[in-house]
Amino acid sequence: MDIEAVYSRLPGFAQNLACTYEGFRIQQRRYNSEFRRLLSEAESRSACTTDQVMDYRDRHLRAYVQHCASAVPYFREQFQKTGFAPESIQSLENLRTLPILSKSDVVANSSRLRSQAVDSRACVVCHTSGTTGSGLRFSVTLEAFRAQWAVWWRYRRWHGIDLTTKCAHFGGRSVVPITQKEAPFWRYDLARHQILFSGYHISEATLPLYVEELRRQRAPWLCGYPSLLTLLASYVLESGRDLGYSPRWITAIAENLLPLQKSVIAKAFGATPIQHYGMAEGAANISECEMGRLHVDEDFSAVEFVPDDDVDSCRVIGTAFVNRASAFLRYEVGDRVRISTESSCPCGRPGRLVEAIDGRLEDYVIRRDGSMVGRMDHIFKDLVNIREAQIVQDAPGRIQIRVVRGASYGEDDEKRLHAEMRKRLGAETEVKIEYWESLPRGSGGKLRFVISSLHGGRVAEEQNVC
Repeated sequence: MDIEAVYSRLPGFAQNLACTYEGFRIQQRRYNSEFRRLLSEAESRSACTTDQVMDYRDRHLRAYVQHCASAVPYFREQFQKTGFAPESIQSLENLRTLPILSKSDVVANSSRLRSQAVDSRACVVCHTSGTTGSGLRFSVTLEAFRAQWAVWWRYRRWHGIDLTTKCAHFGGRSVVPITQKEAPFWRYDLARHQILFSGYHISEATLPLYVEELRRQRAPWLCGYPSLLTLLASYVLESGRDLGYSPRWITAIAENLLPLQKSVIAKAFGATPIQHYGMAEGAANISECEMGRLHVDEDFSAVEFVPDDDVDSCRVIGTAFVNRASAFLRYEVGDRVRISTESSCPCGRPGRLVEAIDGRLEDYVIRRDGSMVGRMDHIFKDLVNIREAQIVQDAPGRIQIRVVRGASYGEDDEKRLHAEMRKRLGAETEVKIEYWESLPRGSGGKLRFVISSLHGGRVAEEQNVC
């Protein structure tokens, strides 16, 4: 029996203890003395000029390309085959001479993209599915892992959020078994000062219970997927039942924050959501400052914005120079941004400015009981033999999953996909898997991960979801 199965059988108080233990374990791994040093250094770079931080970025980029040439088999072979000279890369502008690394390239060459110069014992294994439903597993050095969290906490500290700030978290973790039909639909991680609200039990019937728990806890910080926070905000506005207090901070994670979502959340809670853009691969990072501007974190990765067919939109291509364990050099992130016309920010911090992030757009999945689930990509995180996936819904409690199979995909992968769906959507949800050669793209070439034809399920109708 796996850990998740054991957890799901525990009584509620024991699940709270398990969440707290896991929170303590995460604290120990992430936030040690090395993290504090990296956070201090990252915060000191906030006082640098743009020229200084660009010079910092380019110096680390040059060293990273040399590292890829000498220690990463995939790039060593590629550079030798093409006669590419690593020393020709002196700045971000020179990178365009190299080919773009796609997600499918990473999946097909995962072992050859690992560095031979990094001891695996000094690494953690990360996984992600991103916006296409294709799973990735890769190594990250412990230093890079903590450096990423340092950059993420730097932006939070710009706004006054600290490691000890009490947080109500609305995410994709299965903290409450999907089979549970009665409250509480949340668990407590006392080690990280978090109330973990289930994103899989939100419905018109359960939202009053969520609001009551927030009224009781009075967490000053709400953090979560915009799709879930919007469901809560819509209920507050339509029912007239407020939280009884005004959260000081609301941070949006993992999904694109749509203008409508931002407006609904701000109106309901009296605080404007703060946006952050990052990923496990560490290939790009964008943080919102107190002035509402989106800053590229130039000291964490080398980010290129490649113009798309749409002149207002650019593809995000990133190089994760902090992580030496796995090579993400000119990696196609799969998202698009609109570049700001402003050359500097009133906050005085360095970095290029982004006007808007145009990625990670998803509809909701509606279960048979009417509960609505957003951000479904967690289901695919470890299904590395799936190249792409797309969820389509035309009736409550019934979905089709379009799957593009990888070369190693087999019956075990299909069984695991069904099991993951049952875990998050319940056994009563009818799931049909369809196999496609390729998946249709929408405007701008973006793959829509969840497509709903249901009233209330489409993101364009999210103001009416409750």
